[in-house]
Amino acid sequence: MVQETSKVLEGHHLAGHLGNLTPEQEQAFATFKENLTAAGLYTPATEDTKASHEDTTVLRFLRARSFNLAAAQKQFAEAEAWRKKLDVTKLYEDLSPDDMTHSQRFYPRWTGRRDKLGVPLFVYRLASLEPIQHELDAIPAQTRYHRIVALYEFMTRFTFPLCSHIPHAAAPTPISSTMTIIDLEKVSFGSMWRLRHHLQEASRLSTANYPETLHAIAVVNSPSFFPTIWNWIKGWFDEGTRQKIHVLGKDPGSTLLELVHAHDLPAAYGGELEWKFEDDPHLDSDTKEVVGDAIPKGPVAFVDGAVVQLPTTKAT
Repeated sequence: MVQETSKVLEGHHLAGHLGNLTPEQEQAFATFKENLTAAGLYTPATEDTKASHEDTTVLRFLRARSFNLAAAQKQFAEAEAWRKKLDVTKLYEDLSPDDMTHSQRFYPRWTGRRDKLGVPLFVYRLASLEPIQHELDAIPAQTRYHRIVALYEFMTRFTFPLCSHIPHAAAPTPISSTMTIIDLEKVSFGSMWRLRHHLQEASRLSTANYPETLHAIAVVNSPSFFPTIWNWIKGWFDEGTRQKIHVLGKDPGSTLLELVHAHDLPAAYGGELEWKFEDDPHLDSDTKEVVGDAIPKGPVAFVDGAVVQLPTTKAT
């Protein structure tokens, strides 16, 4: 069952992340990279080149499988094969700015703010999708899938390294996951049913190929039929992910304000930030010092403390 709590979300910390590993986990992490190297799945850094994968990425797969080396390597290998088959890097870099902006309307959106640890705060207001669902339905299935992939790439290649670079309470631990508020206010059962394939597609993609990118989900304004909805969506998630989903009571602000500073929490959820789901990220002063007043449009990456605008051609 979904966890329900009126206090600080249990487990709201970064245990199992870089800088917060037990000696046993440190050893497992080192062995995991050795095993991946031997299997031709990972290239360590040298004096002249970076490693083929960031430590945060490698560790996400290991953490997703509770530090089981064989299970983590299997998932890592499958994800690498998937990336190669889909040519994910090119897919992301070829997406046009217009298609990127259009796609962001249908998925969780970054508020431009972070929680008290420095984890980026996203919001997903499902009722906002109802007026534009016909647009979502009109996108060919393959194109829609490619755009979901591109949004995950944006998150892992830009949002996470940016939030890791900006001063944050969890430093020096890098940021590699999100906190998401799922707002079910005014959403109908029929709308949830119509969106089920859309939601399932994104959740399965994340679980398989972008594991452990979810730090916590807070469900707010849940309708009376939510237990029914949960019964048919819980199978989309593994047990570890289910434990990160929390249904808050009638006053979500009392809990959310323990996790997010008032000036970073949207007013609709008990904070002071004037931001709604349809808005672009409302960047704080620390973020603006790094990227300017707004995030550049289109595919971007954040590398070595700087924004890198990636080449764009025709959308996929």
